[in-house]
Amino acid sequence: MTIRSLAGAAAATVMMASLAACSDNAEEPAASAEAQGQNWRYAHEEYEGDVQDVFAHKFKEYIEDNSAHTLQIHRFGELGESDDIMELTQAGVLQFVNQSPGFTGSLIPEAQIFFIPYLLPVESEKVVTFFEESKAINEMFPKLYAEQGLELLTMYPEGEVVITADEPVTSPEGFQGKNIRTMTNPLLSETYQAFGATPTPLPWGEVYGALQTNIIQGQENPIFWIQSGGLYEVSPNLIFTGHNQFTTAMMANQEFFNGLSEEDKELVRNATDHAFEHIAGYVPGLGEKMLDKILEDSDEVTVTRLTKEQRQAFRERAPQVENRFVEMTGESGAELLEQFKADLEAIENE
Repeated sequence: MTIRSLAGAAAATVMMASLAACSDNAEEPAASAEAQGQNWRYAHEEYEGDVQDVFAHKFKEYIEDNSAHTLQIHRFGELGESDDIMELTQAGVLQFVNQSPGFTGSLIPEAQIFFIPYLLPVESEKVVTFFEESKAINEMFPKLYAEQGLELLTMYPEGEVVITADEPVTSPEGFQGKNIRTMTNPLLSETYQAFGATPTPLPWGEVYGALQTNIIQGQENPIFWIQSGGLYEVSPNLIFTGHNQFTTAMMANQEFFNGLSEEDKELVRNATDHAFEHIAGYVPGLGEKMLDKILEDSDEVTVTRLTKEQRQAFRERAPQVENRFVEMTGESGAELLEQFKADLEAIENE
């Protein structure tokens, strides 16, 4: 068993013991438990002050301001890594989880749609509207998540994905011979193969050291994560290819959610909307602010923004990733992709 798996198992044991010790409310009638309030647990994948943490605290704020319930937030590493917190949520140890499709894709292959390059616009001001109004996201995805015992509450963008590397790169040829870290996501691996690199799946906890020792020569993440994780210290060349938005999803354990009263279900939905609305105004401009911090902190950082012509060389390779997505997901993936594109077109034409 790996250290990461041991950490996750230990965390699960601790959490199970904690739940057992605090189970008095669970044994009481639902009305009594609601009157006294329950303590719910919520885990996400990021550090203090990062986007998912801001979202979680806005969610907590609404829950605690409008009910007797309390919310306990667990940040990255406190309960293991992304796979661990998903397992804890499916087991009912956690009530809520925030996890990107980059990891959920192993459970729900269709969630990998967010890794088709140049599908989601990175510069459109309407991207938030897409998440709010998309039939693919709000009608089709909840059914897929439900099959895994998860109640999908929302999806939201965290900002443009930026590649960092050991040298500036402006073409697919520049990525040849480079090991680029990817999340444990087959379609993201397909993307970097198409881009000319060698995809190297690694859990987040190993990325900094792997960059530092040149096991990998690059990785991708939104700018705020590159800043908060210090990745620019060991991978100082930032490359804006414009190929994707980083997307994440917030979910509940479905058995827990279905067991809530109608009043508490509405509370959770309203808290989700409250957090989403805050993030919709928080994320725009965040990348540039974090880039300024990076540039203030390091004289070694370079910033390469690909021109329209340079992006085209990467864009031309996107169809093979899209075709692979359909091969991996079959009819359900093809229908989802068709609706996804229709939703994007409708919103851009509004």
